[in-house]
Amino acid sequence: MNQVKEFMKRKNVVFSAHRYGVDAMAAMAQGLFASLLIGTIISTVGKQCNIPFLVEVGSYAGSVAGPAMAVSIGYALQAPQLVLFSLIAVGAAANTLGGAGGPLAVYIIAILACEIGKLISKETKIDILVTPAVTILVGAGFAKLLAPSIGAAASSFGNIIMWATELQPFFMGVIVSVVVGIALTLPISSAAICAALGLTGLAGGAAVAGCCAQMIGFAVMSYKENKIGGLVSQGLGTSMLQMPNIIKNPRVWIAPTLASAITGPIATCVFHLENNGPAVSSGMGTCGLVGPIGVYTGWIDSAHAITGMDWLGMALVCIVLPAILSYVFCEMERKLGWIKENDLKLQ
Repeated sequence: MNQVKEFMKRKNVVFSAHRYGVDAMAAMAQGLFASLLIGTIISTVGKQCNIPFLVEVGSYAGSVAGPAMAVSIGYALQAPQLVLFSLIAVGAAANTLGGAGGPLAVYIIAILACEIGKLISKETKIDILVTPAVTILVGAGFAKLLAPSIGAAASSFGNIIMWATELQPFFMGVIVSVVVGIALTLPISSAAICAALGLTGLAGGAAVAGCCAQMIGFAVMSYKENKIGGLVSQGLGTSMLQMPNIIKNPRVWIAPTLASAITGPIATCVFHLENNGPAVSSGMGTCGLVGPIGVYTGWIDSAHAITGMDWLGMALVCIVLPAILSYVFCEMERKLGWIKENDLKLQ
């Protein structure tokens, strides 16, 4: 047993919830962002500005989403070069065979193929042949065996959430907005979760609302302590920066979470705000304005006749209401003594 442990340690194969549930998932979201999401944005700009080159470039970027996710996961798991590069083929196979639930299939299968590849790496004198062959064959085999079922399960679960949101827009608007918003601030990837479940439509709109509430909320709440730098880093970056403060004083999380519980059903019931762009954008919030851009992309792709009410709804749900509500709730907490000076100061 000790020999096995030593071997696994030498191969850097560490069975860890943080490594697989946080590092790998966050990396998968980055890979998806750097391929499908940015490709969709570039294509949308190309279509709107009538620039065929941008449309073409965007399609190239979107077509390599599977490989990009797999390589990102391998990088997070510190895969040797031959294993890392071999994951390109694994990601393509898993994403293709996983269908609508491809991102989840890539996530699971890339981890399996990567760890097995690491075990084989540099164990033979013909490593340059053995390592990529084993990694690709194992990964493709798992893709063939597991990807369709994983993809179908993820797609079905996502469809259930979207169906429930259509059926009960108020209650599901609250639930989806709060849960995805919380996931955004936690050190896990809300973007990867939304991508894995294919969360779009009305549920996607609620997710966008929840993520925006967390980011804009914390940015505005903490302006006294962090000024313009904090406003930008949280409002356009990530609310995850507040995690150390949340651990010290969980009450600082109340205000943006309450804001998301209000903006979620406003998005679903009042403005019928949908995200029909890439599912990954449902979990990005105002990070680089990806959430609102995803909503806009969906309007364009579905030939939606954009009205003033659509723009008003997006502005209120994504920016104005989160800022006002979070500020008001935060001031109430400050008066109650629940939030004290520098409780929201970024380190």
